[in-house]
Amino acid sequence: MNAEIDEVFEKAAELFAVLSTPVRLRIISELCQGERNVGQLLDQIGVSQPNMSQHLNIMYRSGILGKRRQGAQMFYRIADEKAVVVCRAMCSQVATETAVN
Repeated sequence: MNAEIDEVFEKAAELFAVLSTPVRLRIISELCQGERNVGQLLDQIGVSQPNMSQHLNIMYRSGILGKRRQGAQMFYRIADEKAVVVCRAMCSQVATETAVN
């Protein structure tokens, strides 16, 4: 096996693993509109604050999100556009297929 090809598939699998929950896809969708603080994300996505924090931490540690602190608030933004491309492509395809059926 080719080590470079293995690395490509490994990185792709890691990205898919991080994007494997609907909540994380919704977070990406919200952040495509621009930077948001945790409260704004909670208002748009119906999960508990601890659950939201867990998802944001996983996405931050994977490099998909960036963050900055402003006073007591933490703001998140998209840091890796690959995640946006994958999310948009898949969600658009699923929406199209759902509309047809």
